[in-house]
Amino acid sequence: MVKGSRALLCGGGGATNVSVIRQALCEFLVCPLSKQPLRYCEETRSLVSEAIGVSYPVVDGIPYLLPQEGKLLDGPQSPNPGDNSTDKSSSMTAG
Repeated sequence: MVKGSRALLCGGGGATNVSVIRQALCEFLVCPLSKQPLRYCEETRSLVSEAIGVSYPVVDGIPYLLPQEGKLLDGPQSPNPGDNSTDKSSSMTAG
């Protein structure tokens, strides 16, 4: 945490400072459901709980760690483009 603060106060911004901040945050933040460490994902700009397969968004540098903000990650298998199981279940409940 001290490294992140020092980088903000002494540096002029830049990717290095952002990386230090992310790393410092990940040392302290845990998943609100599993209480396990989170990993920052550059690709999705989110914090990921590997323990339960949930991703929490980071918007404008602010992590949204509310359980209702979490999104389930896809399993290791690739998604089947022909599988519309979510559409089928929603149409069954609709009528």
